[in-house]
Amino acid sequence: MMQDAGHDLVERVILPDDFNELSEQIITWCDTGKADVVVTTGGTGLSIRDVMPEVTRSLIDFEVPGMAEAMRSESLNLTKMSMISRSVVGVRGSTLIINLPGSTAGVRDNLVVVLPVIPHAAEVLQGRQSGRHPN
Repeated sequence: MMQDAGHDLVERVILPDDFNELSEQIITWCDTGKADVVVTTGGTGLSIRDVMPEVTRSLIDFEVPGMAEAMRSESLNLTKMSMISRSVVGVRGSTLIINLPGSTAGVRDNLVVVLPVIPHAAEVLQGRQSGRHPN
């Protein structure tokens, strides 16, 4: 979907549900400037292995709650299970990080909601002077 919307795939990696491995990979993509947007899939539910929201929150400078709220709100029209999604959207430096559910349908249903605003968000973030949000 991202490629169909005109975004270039820089890299696709499949990792285990391991806090440190996930953190290291996202840091690499964000801090080396390899990607303007990092999209994760899976690990946003309620199981003990679902650590992606915690990983993301530990790495970001600030959240973009409207995007996560919009995904949950829209997908609630399709499945009541969206109420238990813990997806997070945030910014590290000048990179937007978007957590999506693990199911193919969940990815599609959530990504379609935020896809229209990703180019503008990335453009604004890439134009930031300091690269970091003041705390």
